[in-house]
Amino acid sequence: MKYEVEVITPEEKAELFDCYSDRYLYTRKANIYGCCIKLLTEIEEVKDRWEDNFFTMDENIRSHGRLIVLKEGDRPRVKYDPYTNTAFLTGTDYYGWIKSIALAMAGDILEDEHGIYHVHGAAIDVEGIGVSIIAPAGTGKTTHSFGLLRLKGARLVADDWFFVRMFERGALAFGSEKNSYVEADIGKIWGEYEELVEKARFDQRGRAIVNVRWIVGSGGVIPMTTLRKVILLKRDEHDVSLARKIDSDEGLDYLLANDFCNPHQLVRDKRKMELRKGFFNGLMDQTDVYLVNTVKPPIETHRAIVELISAKT
Repeated sequence: MKYEVEVITPEEKAELFDCYSDRYLYTRKANIYGCCIKLLTEIEEVKDRWEDNFFTMDENIRSHGRLIVLKEGDRPRVKYDPYTNTAFLTGTDYYGWIKSIALAMAGDILEDEHGIYHVHGAAIDVEGIGVSIIAPAGTGKTTHSFGLLRLKGARLVADDWFFVRMFERGALAFGSEKNSYVEADIGKIWGEYEELVEKARFDQRGRAIVNVRWIVGSGGVIPMTTLRKVILLKRDEHDVSLARKIDSDEGLDYLLANDFCNPHQLVRDKRKMELRKGFFNGLMDQTDVYLVNTVKPPIETHRAIVELISAKT
């Protein structure tokens, strides 16, 4: 079950913020691509994972957004005030949602004020070719992102969420997190990551924050790349095709049909959705777009993805 999102007014936000004020035991500021997102929580483990996951922002920097995480409630809920960029998450301490809400909040701010857009996907540089993997949940985004990192000349920009600036010469993708949040089975799929998994401390969902530099080296993670290829993943047992190139219209249709492959959008009004539609339309026009079916074993799908990346545009 995913959390529910309720958009609230600044007045409702102020009332809630004051109501919970004596429960903010820990506060930490994260630097998410220049946005200062402040965490306030009563849960020590959430604070610890936040520190492992994000780059730290100077405490003297004014917050652009605030995320309050509390044990309150028996079901996951988010109340979000888009005017002050303040979100309250209650009823869960699942860190995967916590970090995604923080990233979505930064994305909400940047797309409005700076024309910088956010993608719930992976960005990898393979010998100078920026590759993005965008996919609905459960179709293999993390699996195949980490599969590509095994290639010679591959470097990670982001494995889960990145930000994009559009220029005439291309789309620049920028990373947003210090470390990665991975599932325990990544070491079983790709043996190269077994050592990484052995060092990790997993949460109740079987996921852990890890420093992939332990495996790929300090030069294996870079801050940005120019996107040249977009790989969309799907899992459809009724489709016999494994991988094919598609045009930008089909790519955009696929993203629209799958909510931009991002279940963590905090505001979904008409204006916001048109902004995101316009961005992805421009991104698809500037890149080669492919659709890959991940029903085959990971190694077979991996070979197909490598062939797409190696193909001349």
